[in-house]
Amino acid sequence: MNIFISGGCKNGKSHHAQELARNMSREKSLPLYYLATMIPCDDEDRARIRRHLSEREGWGFETIEQGRDICRALDGYTLSGEKVSPKGVFLLDSVTALLSNEMFPPGGEVSSDAGDRLAAELSEFARRTGNTIFVSDYIYSDARIFDSYTENYRRALAHIDRTLAALCDQVIEVSFGFKYMYK
Repeated sequence: MNIFISGGCKNGKSHHAQELARNMSREKSLPLYYLATMIPCDDEDRARIRRHLSEREGWGFETIEQGRDICRALDGYTLSGEKVSPKGVFLLDSVTALLSNEMFPPGGEVSSDAGDRLAAELSEFARRTGNTIFVSDYIYSDARIFDSYTENYRRALAHIDRTLAALCDQVIEVSFGFKYMYK
């Protein structure tokens, strides 16, 4: 079962996604993977990653660091050296960071087709695994007009989120700890 979870920052999306993934893994007796998409840029990012790793400790996740080219994770290895099985249960956290990595790669150039490309890659990932939970941030309610880079990013993320919502078996919004099922 593929699941799409969206919601605001610090509303409990990741924790809920971890619970769903762990339960799915146990029910189906499948390996449990955490797809970490953040590419650290500074000490604050590295501290956040260490905190996330410690928060997941004991949950049974094998961590896969894959900040770009997400389907390549299916042919790789976890941080502990285990070969990844496409038949496992995957928690991809987050679509938001993954798009940022794809749209704004090192070197300063902006990849204007990143949204379309990533929507296709994530659709392929979902098709190949069949058991992925995608976590994304809801960043559309702000009425403010941003610079063109930010607006293009928001439009691309909205396109990806709509694509994932259409193909996933369940769509969940987490807001202030409450869970709303849309599908």
